[in-house]
Amino acid sequence: MKNKASQFTSFLHKLRFQYRVSVLNENTLEESWHIRLSRLSVLVFSSSLVLATFIVLTLLIFATPIRYYLPGYGESGNRGTVIAESMIADSLLHDSKLQTGYLNVIRSIIKGDIKPDSVAKLDSTKFKELAQDYLEKSRTEKEYVEDFENKEKYNLATIAPTYNEDVFVFFRPTKGVISSSFDRTEKQYGISMITSVGETVQSVLAGTIIYAGFTFDYGYVIQVQHENNYISIYKNNTRLLKKVGDNVRAGEGIAITGDEASAKAGNQFYFELWQMGKPVNPEDVIIF
Repeated sequence: MKNKASQFTSFLHKLRFQYRVSVLNENTLEESWHIRLSRLSVLVFSSSLVLATFIVLTLLIFATPIRYYLPGYGESGNRGTVIAESMIADSLLHDSKLQTGYLNVIRSIIKGDIKPDSVAKLDSTKFKELAQDYLEKSRTEKEYVEDFENKEKYNLATIAPTYNEDVFVFFRPTKGVISSSFDRTEKQYGISMITSVGETVQSVLAGTIIYAGFTFDYGYVIQVQHENNYISIYKNNTRLLKKVGDNVRAGEGIAITGDEASAKAGNQFYFELWQMGKPVNPEDVIIF
């Protein structure tokens, strides 16, 4: 025990032992600068420097756009933001091309490069003769018409129109761009859409409102019961226009979606379509 205590005391003494570091003038050998250091002070200084460097680098990475270059780092709303910005850039590019073409036409007119169109004289008499020839029926056509009229003159039979009751024409729930598609394996039974601020939500088919209320997860939600056991669900709305029990027509406005607060929070309009308790991919029955 005494041996270990003496070794520990010796170790502490070595840590605290002061060393003098001097800087001498090479010509005169005079001391220009000196500092007293110990092993403990060097260890503390080195550890502080490493810790400070780590903190500065951490703040620099996570407080600046450099964090987006880290592998695996991303935000849930990045995809929607990229799509929205791409749409704006595409619109600006299209408008720029139209303006460039318009200015080129104006420049050509001012320079005199574009000559006025020449109008050829038309012979009205010749056109009347051609029209008369085309309007006159041929002998074969006259015989066919007379034969058809004679056969169908006393035919009173009618053909009952047939239609397929399973064919429905679905309206788009709202205007926008699909940012997240239907994926049964990921348990995503609907689609997310990026919409403009204050966009009208329409009923995809005629039906009756069976639910209209507010939820903490999806904001204002409204559900419509349709024929053939279809149920459409509209989520992340900012305002509801109908109440439970109201009958709505296909394409009629039932809610309002899209505001600046929802867009910043990443809450996009969400639509689901169910039939007989099974989810249906909206993109299979609706043209977006």
